[in-house]
Amino acid sequence: MDYQRKSNSVFVTSLVTLSIMNLSSCSNVQNHNYPKRAVANQTIWPKITGPIALDPKMESEIVSIVSQMTLEEKIGQMTQPEIKNVTPAEITTYRLGSVLNGGGSWPQMNKKATVSDWVNYATLLHNASMDNSAGGQAIPLIWGIDAVHGNNNVIGATLFPHNIGLGATHNPQLIRKIAKYTAEEVAVTGLDWAFAPTLAVVRDDRWGRTYEGYSEDPELVKAYASEMIEGLQGTPNTKDFLTSSHVIATAKHFIGDGGTFQGINEGDNRASEQELFDLHAQGYIQAIKAGTQTIMASYNSWHGDKMHGQGYLLTDVLKNQMGFDGFIISDWNGIGQVRGCTNDHCPQAINAGVDMVMVPDDWKKFIKNTIDDVKSGVILESRINDAVTRILRVKMRAGLFVKITPDQRKLANKKELLGSSEHRMIARQAVRESLVLLKNKKNILPLDRNLNVLVVGDTANNFPKQTGGWSITWQGDNTDNSDFPGATSILKGIQDVVTSAEGKVTHSLDGNFQGKYDVAIFVYGENPYAETKGDLKNLEYQFESKTDLKILKDLKAKGIPVVSVFLSGRPLVVNKELNASNAFVAAWLPGSEGAGIADVLFKNKSGKIGYDFLGKLSYSWPKSKDQTSLNRFDKNYNPLFPYGFGLTYKDQDTLDDHLAEE
Repeated sequence: MDYQRKSNSVFVTSLVTLSIMNLSSCSNVQNHNYPKRAVANQTIWPKITGPIALDPKMESEIVSIVSQMTLEEKIGQMTQPEIKNVTPAEITTYRLGSVLNGGGSWPQMNKKATVSDWVNYATLLHNASMDNSAGGQAIPLIWGIDAVHGNNNVIGATLFPHNIGLGATHNPQLIRKIAKYTAEEVAVTGLDWAFAPTLAVVRDDRWGRTYEGYSEDPELVKAYASEMIEGLQGTPNTKDFLTSSHVIATAKHFIGDGGTFQGINEGDNRASEQELFDLHAQGYIQAIKAGTQTIMASYNSWHGDKMHGQGYLLTDVLKNQMGFDGFIISDWNGIGQVRGCTNDHCPQAINAGVDMVMVPDDWKKFIKNTIDDVKSGVILESRINDAVTRILRVKMRAGLFVKITPDQRKLANKKELLGSSEHRMIARQAVRESLVLLKNKKNILPLDRNLNVLVVGDTANNFPKQTGGWSITWQGDNTDNSDFPGATSILKGIQDVVTSAEGKVTHSLDGNFQGKYDVAIFVYGENPYAETKGDLKNLEYQFESKTDLKILKDLKAKGIPVVSVFLSGRPLVVNKELNASNAFVAAWLPGSEGAGIADVLFKNKSGKIGYDFLGKLSYSWPKSKDQTSLNRFDKNYNPLFPYGFGLTYKDQDTLDDHLAEE
């Protein structure tokens, strides 16, 4: 049987290649002026032996199950609708294998859903998948969630700094802890699967997902990949692997999402195959070595061909050459972007190697169309069998066939773990270690604790801005501070430190104030965004309004020293803001534990340095807005602050106070 499956795989791969060639003349893409790529060179890609050997007993059991499944059941296993578009009864009827909740989707569409609400709904859906009273195979459902910086869809969860901040810590051991605690907070809600980590290597910071990437440097992404995967899943071949306190991980998005032309989200990656491997594959190599069980296909194209239809990269390279034996999941309606496809019909994607299809809305039509494709021979049933085999393999490795219902699992409903003090303590540590000090004239920092402090800006007490996109909602909008119980704002952190030393804190939203102050701490930065809505054409901060610069200049004109705490999902051109600041801290998107910033800005109770600045740039910082693609080892590398830059309190600041202002 193993030999037969292997033979089918080779045959399907050949069919995939022919299929893509035949479809190349059919396109819904308007611009066909893509640079030609070199002839495929599979030898560029390594042979990888994953850490988990195939278990003959498990494989035999999978073969037995698949042989008893109808075609309809098999396609059901491959289908993943959004929870708001499917009922428990439909899960039973269509024998669905998976569901997801997108950003801004919750059980019963209740944003305030409690831990118990999540667990109860997960149990309801699980039981629906196991109901075979009307016939068919009882196969447990798997529920995926975008837990990208903590279990960020759930009210009360610990929200860690976004990946760009974690990259600045250069601390792989910390990453493993964050992944472990994220897994626990997902398991508390009864779910099995996190759509994380993002392993994008970002090459153009105009990209709206820049903050989801750890770095522009593939070496750092590579170093983090295995730590995040093993933190989420546990270590392969140990008793810790995929226990009830862990979840299935997803390495995403394969491949090249961070390298699109002009940083356009879902755009075209024009790298050569060697560059694709050198820059964008390194994290995936480590993820496979760490035993990642799922990999998500990317929205981007490679030389004009969408990744969801790239049989060469998904099957020939990822599965056959690199030995990935888990399953490939598509992204949200990603199949609809493949040439000749729609959101509910894409044999090209399945033939290319996509195993489970995220089809949030039109899943019933997708099932019917795919069944018709198999019956007509457009998709071989051997390809369907391979996909279902991979899905069942992952479910069995995760213990879903022997695990009890979600509400009876070890961590389910342990509300005390969601946003626990231990988890928040690690998140606060991550905030401290992520801060990058870019300017510190006359060593204004660290500040004494007993000062008269003016805190400026609405961002200082604004959890949506502090946490960014993918926080309760997809875009991080339509929320307010009440949606983040247990979180600490940047303002609260400052107040706690200063008032403990009998200093005084005044908060001014717009910079207007009366009286005298020793220092102003101005907290400002980008509004929350996610994906395409975050794409920029210009890297200059507030290039149109400059309202924050006006506040800075007004403060400077009144003779008050200013410490800028800048929140952003990417490096931005802030020369004017730097010139108007005495000190400047890149704080990224720190998440729910904003008090970690005050830990570093102020001296300790003994009047000495409590926490020094440890953060170092994992992205190069531009000096002009035309430096949209600025990366370590570039031929003409001339940043304002290079990769790895970050002052400590021992360093002498030599930054010019008169940076060029375009």
